[in-house]
Amino acid sequence: MLGVGEKFPSFSLSVCGTVGEKDDFRAITAEDYSDKWKVYFFWGKNFTESGRDQLIEFARLAPDFADCEAQLIGISIESETAHAAWREIDPALRDLPFPMLADTRRDLSGQLGILDETQGVAQPATFIVDQEHTIRFVYAVDTGVIPAAGEVLRVLADLQDRGGGLS
Repeated sequence: MLGVGEKFPSFSLSVCGTVGEKDDFRAITAEDYSDKWKVYFFWGKNFTESGRDQLIEFARLAPDFADCEAQLIGISIESETAHAAWREIDPALRDLPFPMLADTRRDLSGQLGILDETQGVAQPATFIVDQEHTIRFVYAVDTGVIPAAGEVLRVLADLQDRGGGLS
C-alpha cells in the first residue's frame, strides 16, 4: 500500500453524472482540484449497507471538509452508471455533495495497493493528499467496516494546523 510521503498516482476516471442527467458523465483527473487538499475515500461495492453508510457519513461532514478547503472524492470499482443508478433509487444518496468516481479497470486501486485480489474490489481506505499530490494520511480498514469520517476530518485539520509540512 502506498504510504505517507509518497505521490498519489495520476489517474483519469469517469465520474457519476447528476441524478437524472445520465449524459453528464465526464472524466476527473488527478489534476482536478489541484488547488485544494483532497480526501479520496474508497468503498468496496455499491448497493451495500457499509458502502451506503460510508457515503452518508462523508456527506454529513462535507461542509466541514469544505471549510478546510478540501475536496471529498468517493471511488469504487463500480461503473459511473451503477453509481447513478444507486443514487437514483436511494433518496439518501441522491444529493451527495462530492463526485463518485468509477475505477472499473481497478487501475487506481491496484496502484494504491488497496485492491482485494480475492474479491476484486477496493478495500475501504481513505487518503488525504495535499496540493502537491503527496499522500499525508492513509486509513484502511477491513471490508465491511465503515471508516470514521470524523477522524479523517480531525487529521486533516491537524495536518493543516501544522502548516502542511511533513515532519
